[in-house]
Amino acid sequence: MNVGTIDRIIRIVLGLVLIALIFVGPKTWWGLLGFIPLATGLVRFCPLYMPFGIKT
Repeated sequence: MNVGTIDRIIRIVLGLVLIALIFVGPKTWWGLLGFIPLATGLVRFCPLYMPFGIKT
């Protein structure tokens, strides 16, 4: 687990906001990208942090 509490909350909120774009607002498919930060926030692991040794 390399995602800290604050980072986790930001990822979950950002993911939910992006997913909401599918249903409200511009109704764009770009909202599907929200599943990435949502998933990394829920599992508390970001694969992009590993090569750089980042832990938040």
